[in-house]
Amino acid sequence: MARHLITSALPYINGIKHLGNMVGSMLPADVYSRYLRQRGHDVLFICATDEHGTPAELAAKEQGLPVDAFCAQAHDAQKAVYDGFALAFDYFGRSSSPENREITQHFARRLNENGFIEERAIRQVYSPVDGRFLPDRYVEGTCPHCGYDKARGDQCENCTRVLDPTDLINPRSAISGSTELEIRETKHLFLLQSKLQNEVEAWVSRHEADWPQLASSIARKWLTEGLHDRAITRDLDWGVPVPADTWPELAAEGKVFYVWFDAPIEYIGATKEWSDQDPENRDWKSWWYDVDSTVRYTEFMAKDNVPFHTVMFPATELGVREPWKKVDFVKAFNWLTYYGGKFSTSQKRGVFTDQALGILPADYWRYFLIANAPESDDSSFTWEHFTATVNKDLADTLGNFVNRVLSFSKKRFGDDVPAGGEPGEAEARLGRQIADLLAEYESQMEALQFRKAAAALRALWSAGNSYLEEKAPWLEIKTDKDGAALTLRTAMNLIHLYSVVSEPFIPATAKTMREAFALADDTAAWVTADEARALASVPAGTPFTVPPVLFAKLTDEDLETYKERFGGESSAA
Repeated sequence: MARHLITSALPYINGIKHLGNMVGSMLPADVYSRYLRQRGHDVLFICATDEHGTPAELAAKEQGLPVDAFCAQAHDAQKAVYDGFALAFDYFGRSSSPENREITQHFARRLNENGFIEERAIRQVYSPVDGRFLPDRYVEGTCPHCGYDKARGDQCENCTRVLDPTDLINPRSAISGSTELEIRETKHLFLLQSKLQNEVEAWVSRHEADWPQLASSIARKWLTEGLHDRAITRDLDWGVPVPADTWPELAAEGKVFYVWFDAPIEYIGATKEWSDQDPENRDWKSWWYDVDSTVRYTEFMAKDNVPFHTVMFPATELGVREPWKKVDFVKAFNWLTYYGGKFSTSQKRGVFTDQALGILPADYWRYFLIANAPESDDSSFTWEHFTATVNKDLADTLGNFVNRVLSFSKKRFGDDVPAGGEPGEAEARLGRQIADLLAEYESQMEALQFRKAAAALRALWSAGNSYLEEKAPWLEIKTDKDGAALTLRTAMNLIHLYSVVSEPFIPATAKTMREAFALADDTAAWVTADEARALASVPAGTPFTVPPVLFAKLTDEDLETYKERFGGESSAA
């Protein structure tokens, strides 16, 4: 089996993330990781909080905390939410770790030795009121491209164009709000991406045909426009410091590396953090350095992160002239919108992940988000759509099937799986259908087509309902008790199959379904085609219990409550 290295884009430390952030990186990465583990692959799923840069400093200032204390608290708060969503990271690290500092400084030294870093004097925004140079995110203003009046000095949140602070119209300090800004000269380090253009282009050309069109088109656009040398240091109090042994003057001035230089390196740093916890049994370099061809590296991210992962980070890795593992597959997502408008962490618009868990258990959200993942285009979250999906797919199609099969069997046949007669043509036909649908589900999961995989899973659930309606055991029992018992036994085997194959999407519910049957040795990791056709994993005589209702139906009153609390008309709500 292959070894799969999986990373999801690092969530910024400045607050709990919204549902769009969840579905754009971490959740699909978790679903894919769970699926691969079930299929017997060796998986390492890595993520971390992105703790450097101006968002951390500004958020800490707002709360009146030292930056390191704020980041420690915020990391724990984010990790608690991700645990609540049942994200099964092998390790969830911190970009402020000593490991990331060590590896980031190593990368910078090697790039410098190879002639890909240059010290340049530049003109930068200075705020006399604040008494400091303002890094890009400390400058806000109007985007010159789209007119958005809350654009940051590094990137416009509205149109995603990369900016320089001096590009902004009517710039102001994000610290004090002062518009009395000056342009002064200071020195910074630049990554000479222009010298790596041809190498990056050749590397992208070898991979882009395998990537989703969204990822390849963004990478190609940046390459077509030409790679520009980019400043990789900032004037901040918090970050990976420029090493004094290589740049003593800049180190003395307190320069730190730009967050987009050290953040992708944290994928490696977090893996080393994981390894350092158990060095006798974990080897981080076997995943990242001079690795063999069995390691397949898949990255998950939203489209605004694609340029940094398909161009900037590969340029960094190529420039160090060492055999670091580079991404094989970039799974990029469009945006999940909220009633047609953008979710926004900074403007607190939309449903945030901690709020979601306060309303309903994680499986409701996991299924809805993946079934409506913004893969081919942006998709819109509405409470009407959420309610309808929960009721139709989860409560009616899956939950009702499980409840009525187990409740009816318990009422008419007791606490053990009934025996009944031998399977007939209806059961053989069902087995073939289930095997075909399972193959479709596997195919879509292998292709990382999550909406199609969710549709295939839903079709598996629907097949059970169709079989139950066809056989109608509540009528069958009146004339053919053995036939009704066979129908219920077959349906119970479907429930067990659902418990196995639904685990990547709804792990808590899958566990509840599996634990309904007191099987002596239930170690099934997946279901083979032959097992799907046979539907005999739960033999007659197996004790079972009826679990609580798996999914509660949402009412019109629930819908109105959600809309009143969060707004539900437009992006201005």
